[in-house]
Amino acid sequence: MTTHADSRELHAHDAHGDGDHESIHDHGQRPHVGHDHGRSGHHRGRHDGHGHEDMLEVEQAFERIIAHFGPLDAVELPVLECLGLALAEDVTSPLNLPPLANSAMDGYALLHDDIIAADEDSPKLSVISAVAAGQVSDLTVTSGTAIRIMTGAPVPAGADTVVPFEETDELERRRSGTPLDEIEIRKALPLGSNVRPAGEDVQAGELVLPAGTVVRPAEAGVLASLGLSTARVIRRPVVAVLSTGDELTTVGDQLAPGHIYDSNSSSVAAAVRAAGGVAKIIGIARDTLDDLHRCIDAASDADLLVTSAGVSKGDYDMVKDVLEQRGDMNFWSVRMRPAKPLAFGLLKREGREPLPLLGLPGNPVSALLAFEMFGRAAVRRMMGRDLLARPSVEGVLTGPIFNSDGRRVYARVEVERRDGTWFATPTGPQGSNILTSLSKANGLAICPADLPRKNVGQAVKIIMLDWNEEVNA
Repeated sequence: MTTHADSRELHAHDAHGDGDHESIHDHGQRPHVGHDHGRSGHHRGRHDGHGHEDMLEVEQAFERIIAHFGPLDAVELPVLECLGLALAEDVTSPLNLPPLANSAMDGYALLHDDIIAADEDSPKLSVISAVAAGQVSDLTVTSGTAIRIMTGAPVPAGADTVVPFEETDELERRRSGTPLDEIEIRKALPLGSNVRPAGEDVQAGELVLPAGTVVRPAEAGVLASLGLSTARVIRRPVVAVLSTGDELTTVGDQLAPGHIYDSNSSSVAAAVRAAGGVAKIIGIARDTLDDLHRCIDAASDADLLVTSAGVSKGDYDMVKDVLEQRGDMNFWSVRMRPAKPLAFGLLKREGREPLPLLGLPGNPVSALLAFEMFGRAAVRRMMGRDLLARPSVEGVLTGPIFNSDGRRVYARVEVERRDGTWFATPTGPQGSNILTSLSKANGLAICPADLPRKNVGQAVKIIMLDWNEEVNA
């Protein structure tokens, strides 16, 4: 892992756009608090047009947004397509697993009473048949007899114990060419040894996977073992991703003077997919009323519309005007760095419930981290997940974090563990336009809003960006 000099300072000021640091959440359903000392700041954040709005705390914005989301409807999918999705209903077993008592070893199925004294006198039993996995013997084992059996084969009627080949004289018989019509048992084993009872794993009618269980490879195997080729799961949300601005150029097109490539569509869409959703990239909405309306119409079948740019104070008002015409919108300033400007609202659509819209800042780091803070949780909630926040660890700073304007700073850091301690090293310049600083980071170190700085060597709370919500740190 690349490290940076301890003298590298991490400044909260940023000369580019909304210039900030960033945030994520902690265990549970709320974003990471970061322990702001004595600053409550519970202000209302409803935008009254395009004037000044009070600051919202991170937790306030999170709660207002997440309150509008719940699990989506259920769909029936092939088991492999259920991977990563939550079961919409309980799964009970239609059968016993295993369906019949079967052998856990290659060996001989016999009566335990016949081998009680095997340690002393090595009894010989007549071998009356052989049974392989997938076969069912129609013979019954009686006193003085045995049936050669393979792993997984149903235990024949009458038998109650399986003795492995290694505890018999089979190898000597094979080497000498002696027929296997009888077998010498050389070790006494407990009753029931190497016999897997019917229903040992699952019994018919038993609840195997409760609703809400996320299908992983193990659950896919369980479903298949029950004979189920499909399952009902909460479907993946469709998230429409829309960038706005005349200065943007679609990736792959010729870049005109004064233009930049649209990176937000790619990064936000990737974040949607990483969260488990289905990303629908709308493209770029130009700064005209017709194009903005056209692009929003193209998102009408989505479960969430995520836009970037056009939501900051001082932004060209056309985006805000169009959004307010189409629904109930809120334009907020959130007490965090980066990603201070944020919009959320519900857009009207004919014949359906309103479409939630999450408006992200335009700068690439701010956009991606605002989605990580607020959009990721919304996607997970729609997928029926209860854990909405990535885990955090306590670590030690190797470079300072500066906070000049009383916002909670989420600093991009590279996290590594040495001698049982987590260390967080700032990834370099922290401007909200410097996306490479986020690509180098695997964590976010938090400086509370009421602290002017965090110094080298101080303890810090770190959000682990590469750990999923199920990790118990």
